[in-house]
Amino acid sequence: MKLINRILFAFTAALMLVMSSAQSAIAGEGIVRDVRLWTAPDHSRLVFDLNRKIDYKVFRLHNPERIVIDMQKTALKANLKSLKLPDPVVQNIRHGTPNPGTLRVVMDVKEKVQPRSFLMKPMQGKPYRLVVDLTRPEQAKKAAVSAGESRVKKGLIIAIDAGHGGEDPGAIGPRRLMEKQVTLAVAKELAAIINAKPGMKAVLIRKGDYFVPLKKRVLLARKSKADLMVSIHADAVRQRNVKGASVYTLSERGATQDKAARALAAKENAADDVGGGELDQVDDPMVNQILGDMFRRDSLNSSQILAEEIIGKLKAAGPIKYDVPKRARFVVLSAMEIPSVLIELDYISNPEREKKLKTRKHQRKLATAIYGASVKFFEKMGRMKQASDSSAVEKQQYAVNDLSL
Repeated sequence: MKLINRILFAFTAALMLVMSSAQSAIAGEGIVRDVRLWTAPDHSRLVFDLNRKIDYKVFRLHNPERIVIDMQKTALKANLKSLKLPDPVVQNIRHGTPNPGTLRVVMDVKEKVQPRSFLMKPMQGKPYRLVVDLTRPEQAKKAAVSAGESRVKKGLIIAIDAGHGGEDPGAIGPRRLMEKQVTLAVAKELAAIINAKPGMKAVLIRKGDYFVPLKKRVLLARKSKADLMVSIHADAVRQRNVKGASVYTLSERGATQDKAARALAAKENAADDVGGGELDQVDDPMVNQILGDMFRRDSLNSSQILAEEIIGKLKAAGPIKYDVPKRARFVVLSAMEIPSVLIELDYISNPEREKKLKTRKHQRKLATAIYGASVKFFEKMGRMKQASDSSAVEKQQYAVNDLSL
């Protein structure tokens, strides 16, 4: 009997040792838990959710064109077939294990792309993430040329920046409505209204559900030669009864003794950490130029006038949180030569306001208010005549072209 007990004890101890070793191996292994694909006009972004930090490398192969990602000591638990393929860049995606412990993901791409990758640390409930961007150089060049020509072809240009997007949902309401959905919907409504006005043109900084780094948003507004820029957002706080719109302009030296404004700026400026900003992105040289005091003052004053007009018009669309514009250091407002404002449409954390923000009727009402304020701003600045003259030139050019057919 004692012998049997000893044998059982030895067997149990051995089994526990094996299980412990297996658990240690699993604990030390990287796991791809989920994968997402985001499509932007000039690139596609693949995001891998990971359980831990891993070693990896990304490289290109030619004839045919494909991108290879090798992840060391990593297993795939996500379903690659869930990705919506093909997209404008990625034709197909597959995986295998060329060496024991190495997960290889291969993407067949439709054109020559420039891969770029970085690993993101856990934050705001998100795990470690491996981000792989596939940039389309030719498409980026075409977009830049098109943006540079826009002012020649049109009159007044309004850059519309829909906040957040892609990996960064922004604030999320009680019924799971995401800020990124509301901002894009209102931005598209506003663009449609503007583009229907002769002599005016809207430029959408973000056209779909993908992430755009903050500094790139500023760069895109500059490339479009915008006459003004509105960045659209929706706020959130713990108290469910808080409601109302607010408008912000850039403060040169931080928020004006306002803790709430400072906190909001910090939250919005952290978008790159959530969405995956370009870590080695070089600042636009214009940001680092020493602008004269008179120029700075004129720019900030123009933004203040625009902000006041927007608040006035938004009062007809819904409740207002602050009757006067607030100031803070928002990265997205750093184009000093462009009158720029950041608009918090309402509090998505308020169930009643969330319900409103979801409806197209209210979205259009908000867009109409912003449009009306923009027109009033241009009128005050004496710019509406420019829009009318530009429209007349376009009609004349069209008539000439029509006669030549």
